[in-house]
Amino acid sequence: MKELLRTNDPTIIAFATTLLAGEDIKVFPLDVNMSALEGSIGILPRRLMVVDRDHFRAVAILRDNDIEIDG
Repeated sequence: MKELLRTNDPTIIAFATTLLAGEDIKVFPLDVNMSALEGSIGILPRRLMVVDRDHFRAVAILRDNDIEIDG
């Protein structure tokens, strides 16, 4: 598994997940339940993970749709 995206913005997570699902890339969200610990104020970023073989294609899809990716 490789980290694809890390953000505090839940709309980016939803958009990225939908884009990748449309290309048959499975996404594994991490840290989605951390909001209970932080009090739902959105300071802890959520992460999207993909399997190694899909990472290159997933990065290309997100960049083509103007979603910034670190690294």
